[in-house]
Amino acid sequence: MLLVEDKQIVVPGEILAEGDYHSGRGTFKEEDKICSSLVGLVAVRDKKLSVIPLQSKYIPKRGDVVIGKISDVRFSMWNLDINSPYSGILPAAEVFGKEKRDLNRAFNVGDVLFLRVVDVDEVKKVKLGLKGRGLGKFRGGILINITPTKVPRLIGKKGSMINMIKDQTRCEVVVGQNGVVWVKGKPEMERVVQKVVKTIEEEAHTSGLTDRIRDMLVELLGDKTEKTTEKEEDKDEFEEELIE
Repeated sequence: MLLVEDKQIVVPGEILAEGDYHSGRGTFKEEDKICSSLVGLVAVRDKKLSVIPLQSKYIPKRGDVVIGKISDVRFSMWNLDINSPYSGILPAAEVFGKEKRDLNRAFNVGDVLFLRVVDVDEVKKVKLGLKGRGLGKFRGGILINITPTKVPRLIGKKGSMINMIKDQTRCEVVVGQNGVVWVKGKPEMERVVQKVVKTIEEEAHTSGLTDRIRDMLVELLGDKTEKTTEKEEDKDEFEEELIE
């Protein structure tokens, strides 16, 4: 028997269902009961129950693309803050190959890079790389940090949300899977994007968000955009969040 509704907020230990149900992410099974292991939103998919955390830290996985800031330059590598309990390292060999060069001539403390997670070992040592399309150093712009679990909601179904923000503000926007967002445009437009992104983070669990963000952009920019009903899209975006 299902004891909660889809998208209901639950707390750790709360019983979600009894009997013939399966335990998904953010839940655990105790005898024939499925319980939540964290504070979050319930997701019901057929007989599988999951809980999406309202707040979380980024846990690196191989293949993720992340935005990191260089925190230290060492003999043969750079250390980077990747908005995680675990720091990342970029080996010099990932940048120079077998050549030996002065690391400070490439990147310095405070530089912001778009990278890929190459490997994560058993003690969560995160090796980063710059090989791949679009990866490299950002120049200028601002950074916005959001909860990593809200990243799929910011991107939207097939990029619908993030593309709407880019189109309306004419800003370059890059979203890392670690919840760090880089924005570059006119200063007033960067502030608009910052406000919109933080609103999406705060209201990611609510329905009709795409319409509200569209209205918010119209209000902030003093412009008009075509308005459509996005209820079905909102549902799909929530499901994307579950997949992530």
